[in-house]
Amino acid sequence: MNDDKNDKSRERAVPSGRVSRFASFGRLASGVAGGMVAEGARRLAKGEGISARDLMLTPGNVQRMTDRLSHLRGAAMKMGQMISMDSGDFLPKELADILATLRDQANFMPARQLDTVLRSEWGADWRKQFRWFNPRPIAAASIGQVHKALTRDGEELAIKVQYPGIAESIDSDVDNVMTLLKVAGFAPPELEIDALLAEAKKQLHEEADYRREGAQMELYREKLKGVPGFVVPKLHDGLTRDRILAMSFEEGVSIEELEHETEARRDETMARLMELVARELFDFGVMQTDPNFANFRYRPSTGEIVLLDFGACRDVDPDVSNGYRKMLIAGLKGNREEVLQATIESGFMMPIVAEKHPERVNRMIDIVINEMREDKPFDFGDRAFIPLLRDEGLAIAQDKDTWAFPPVETLFVQRKVSGTALLGARLKAQVNIRRMTEDVLGSTKPLPAKAA
Repeated sequence: MNDDKNDKSRERAVPSGRVSRFASFGRLASGVAGGMVAEGARRLAKGEGISARDLMLTPGNVQRMTDRLSHLRGAAMKMGQMISMDSGDFLPKELADILATLRDQANFMPARQLDTVLRSEWGADWRKQFRWFNPRPIAAASIGQVHKALTRDGEELAIKVQYPGIAESIDSDVDNVMTLLKVAGFAPPELEIDALLAEAKKQLHEEADYRREGAQMELYREKLKGVPGFVVPKLHDGLTRDRILAMSFEEGVSIEELEHETEARRDETMARLMELVARELFDFGVMQTDPNFANFRYRPSTGEIVLLDFGACRDVDPDVSNGYRKMLIAGLKGNREEVLQATIESGFMMPIVAEKHPERVNRMIDIVINEMREDKPFDFGDRAFIPLLRDEGLAIAQDKDTWAFPPVETLFVQRKVSGTALLGARLKAQVNIRRMTEDVLGSTKPLPAKAA
């Protein structure tokens, strides 16, 4: 979520009806199309070659897409955030810039629209429950915005208010965003993505259920009770509704402020975050799968991490957890064949990939094994191995016979792992991944298999 709450230009009413949201997508599509025609004509006049992707990513179209998706919020904006966190190293720079802007910025509701939402959830006399309620949000994101308030009993709360019409527009928004990506050539038509879209819609509907999120937040409070270094807000059940989530207000600054801390503090904090991911995967059986940096706050005075936004929590599939366990154990032993076998058994890789591209697959496995096996701090800021993996992966991807989505559950886990690693890179932190992995695997057991 964004903390720049004083910019009046970001106060824009959310299109809440299906017709108005569809019209917004229509204006975006027509504006982008017009921009593509103009750019195409300009390039042809100069005798330059053209492609749909190049025409799509003109500066004018980049600005149109950023502004319109930010205005729509909801699933439109959330899809941009999800794609950005998953694919930041693989997207064209122009599209990555659009998505990064969506990740870091959101408009907020005008006071009149906010009051309408609060009246519908709390009743016309909702103000009587508070000594004060700040109508200007302290944060705004894709599905809702957060306000600070003080109850009559003296409790300082953070109140998350969902934008009107967001829950009802999820399915159509996801479809519309994917249509835009297909037009731009970023979603290969040969690739079957129906299962992924269905899962994205399901998760977004869950994120729009604030009572569910409140229950997940309380679950994490229980899981982390007594674990030093973490703070989880406390649910205020009496004020929570389907579209309003009330919780204790927890002080903290942006997690990126850790950049200004000592190397030791950055490393120690990143080690705790990586261990949390490992515990989620191998111990808790539940994972908060949205690694957006705004979901972490930092307390400079104590070094504690405040965890926020539990809407993307989901149960960890035991097959996925145990598949990761097998791969990591094989990787720590340096056994390439066992890593490959575990990767295929878990569904992370189709057998045909290893059959048709054995040398590239082996090189990728060797890169990962070499990085994780060393008994020394892993430097997240040194991403020299990323282009090596990317080049091998993109080369394999040219072979359409190998195109297939891994199990959807693995994508959400991988999103959390890779997103947390991106934070480590941002902080230039160093963590002994080998020892941390050995500790977690040694203190946990494989999750019980799912009932048949």
